[in-house]
Parts: sequence; structure tokens; C-alpha cells
Amino acid sequence: MLIFGGVYSNLQSLEQMQALARTHGIPPDRILCTGDIVGYCAQPLETVRAVIDWGIQSIAGNVEIQLREGETDCGCDFNAGGRCDLFSRQWYPYAQSCMDQVALAWMKTLPDFIRFEWERRQCTVVHGSYFETSEYVFQSTPWPVKAANFAAAHCDLILAGHCGLPFHHHEEGLSWINPGVIGMPANDGTPRVWYLLMEPGSEPQFRHLSYSYDHLTAARLMRETRLPQPYALTLETGLWDNCEILPEAETAAQGRKIAMDI
Repeated sequence: MLIFGGVYSNLQSLEQMQALARTHGIPPDRILCTGDIVGYCAQPLETVRAVIDWGIQSIAGNVEIQLREGETDCGCDFNAGGRCDLFSRQWYPYAQSCMDQVALAWMKTLPDFIRFEWERRQCTVVHGSYFETSEYVFQSTPWPVKAANFAAAHCDLILAGHCGLPFHHHEEGLSWINPGVIGMPANDGTPRVWYLLMEPGSEPQFRHLSYSYDHLTAARLMRETRLPQPYALTLETGLWDNCEILPEAETAAQGRKIAMDI
């Protein structure tokens, strides 16, 4: 299975993800998205249409929920008055103005969770957490916070999105795995983006993998559309404009190239 999240209206990255799925030989019915197909970048409607045509499974991210409900903000739970909040007042209205009725109707079909059994493990796909779509859960988030989600969801493997960083946390026979996002880099000083492969076998494996794509075109389109310029720069540098949403441990890791092996 192939899992990714946070396409963020980045059509160039999505197209590369589709090519990689074909290379891996993984059909659409074994591909999952953790939500936020729409976001910061320049081609929201084209990205939604590409996901619909691809035929993969996805849950609703907070952006899809807000768009389908006609809300006036992205629902990302950014710090009020912070830079992310300020930038969202630019990209969210732009994305909202690009939507059509077909896209919005499709968003209304997206579930809040996907549950399935894989290699004798009970899996739940969430966006932020089981309790709150826009909750930020990171590698450094205390284990008891994560453990409460497993108990409520009655599962032993959670695949989550929203926080923008790939990580895995295994304790007590339980696994919280975030595949990362493909629409923005992971704040590690490279323009790479991240996804996850789940491979069956006598000892099932979870592999965090990264890839490069035509990020220069994605950044150029953001500038031409007059979307937040710091986010266009992030596509090029691999560094987030700010660390407002990040805990201390993740803030300290900014610019440190990620090496994943699980």
C-alpha cells in the first residue's frame, strides 16, 4: 500500500507521485491520502480533478471540510494573528474561488476516517487525530496523547496527516505513523517531499520514502498567482517560513536533513 497526505494544490508533485505509484506497481485501490488535497499552492481545482480521476481513497482534511461547508477560513488551527494565519487569508480564498460544484460534491463524499485490516493489524486513517481533524500530533507529542487515540479508535496502527512532517512512533505494540506530505517540503532544507510504503510479508515493513519533483514550476506558478511568496520560497529552499505550529524538538530540527529507516 502507498500512503501520502497534504497535496496542498501542488499539481506538479501529485503528478510525480502518480508516476512513482506506477513504478511501484501499486493500483489506485491500494493508495490512501490522509487529506488536505487543497492548500497553499497554485492549482487547487486541477489537483482535485486529478485525484478524482486517479480513483484513490482519501479522507477529508480540514481544508476539504471547510470548503465543502462554505466556511471562510481553512480550519488549520493556526495561531491567531501569526504568519500562517495571515498567509491563510490569501491562499484559502483563492482556493475557494477556484472550486466548482463537482469538486465540492466529491469532497462531501470523503469520510472522516478509513478503517481496514492489514497483516492482522487494525488500522485507522485520521487527518490530525481521532478526536480532532485539525489537531497537531508530532513525533515529540507525548505517548499518552497518542495512546488515547488508539483506545478510542479500537486499533493498533494509526496513519495520520496534518502536521506536515514524516515520523513513526512505536510503543506498547502500537504504531503511530505519519507518511508526511507531498505538497510542501519537510522543513529539512531540501525540496524533497515524503510518502509511505507498507509492504506485506512474514515481517511487514513500513518504508518512509522521499522524492524530488518540478518544484521550480510549482513555485513559479505560486508567484504568478500572487499567492504567499514565503511559501513559494519554501518550495525552493525546503525551509518553512516559520515554526509557529512546531514543538521545541521539531523546531530545533529545522534545516536538518531527514534520514528515515524503519
